[in-house]
Amino acid sequence: MASKQSLLVLAAVAACLLLLPAASAATSVEYCNKGKKYPVKVSGVEIVPDPVRPGQPATFNITASTDKTIKNGKLQIDVKYFFLYVHSETHDICEETTCPATGNFVLSHGQTLPGFTPPGSYTIIMKMLGDNNEELSCISFGFSIGFVASS
Repeated sequence: MASKQSLLVLAAVAACLLLLPAASAATSVEYCNKGKKYPVKVSGVEIVPDPVRPGQPATFNITASTDKTIKNGKLQIDVKYFFLYVHSETHDICEETTCPATGNFVLSHGQTLPGFTPPGSYTIIMKMLGDNNEELSCISFGFSIGFVASS
């Protein structure tokens, strides 16, 4: 009997380990205006590490595609802590991906948060703007900041 119980426990642990990477890799993304047909479609966001740790570098990789050729533009990034806007920044799209961007591409943004950043749930609202401030896409997604700061 003990060997059957041991095998059942081992099988349950193995099943949980197989499910963990898939569950932790997915970051839910929503478009700002669900009815709008944005020229840039976002298919996923990967955050490394997840949760983000204060005082340590984090990378946000946004996988996207477009039929347009993006030669220049900017990213407007707003960060909310619960319901309060706490940070805003703007970046050149061509500093976050290779330009001209067309077809499938990845925007990769690196950030090191201050060591005193409060832990908890945050939301990023990211607008991709092209020529003449044309809105190419607008997405929002959540991320967490853990409790451990670097020493």
